[in-house]
Amino acid sequence: MSQIILLSSDNVEMKVDKEVAERSILIKNMLEDVGETPDQAIPIPNVNEGVLRKVIEWCEHHRNDPPPPADEDSDSRKKSTDIEEWDQKFMQVDQEMLFEIILAANYLDIKPLLDVGCKTVANMIKGKSPEEIRKTFNIQNDFTPEEEDQIRRENEWAEE
Repeated sequence: MSQIILLSSDNVEMKVDKEVAERSILIKNMLEDVGETPDQAIPIPNVNEGVLRKVIEWCEHHRNDPPPPADEDSDSRKKSTDIEEWDQKFMQVDQEMLFEIILAANYLDIKPLLDVGCKTVANMIKGKSPEEIRKTFNIQNDFTPEEEDQIRRENEWAEE
């Protein structure tokens, strides 16, 4: 099994099985552009060591998964917030790490990981009031009471 070296944004080199790294479409495309076995580390400028290690851990676990469907409108992906048990445990990290993983998955083009991250956030929001969501994500309410009333009136259709 051939290995490649990834270089995190904080200049830490990590040896990774090529097959694992290619769960990232970005890295897979880079490898195709530079040749199958690059002789130097592949820079990942937007991802620090801690986050890259988590992403690699996820890719290792899912190395044998089939590629995600090319159909962007896959109903099962879009409508379900069900997450496999291993992925649920994997995503039990602090909020900052969770959002860093989501950003890294987006940057590295790892759709299944991005889906798991977004579903995790969706599950954190599900069934909560706006006030509870603000508290969960430490969001300051910058609406005046008048603006809030107007938004509620405009979006009454969404309330049930």
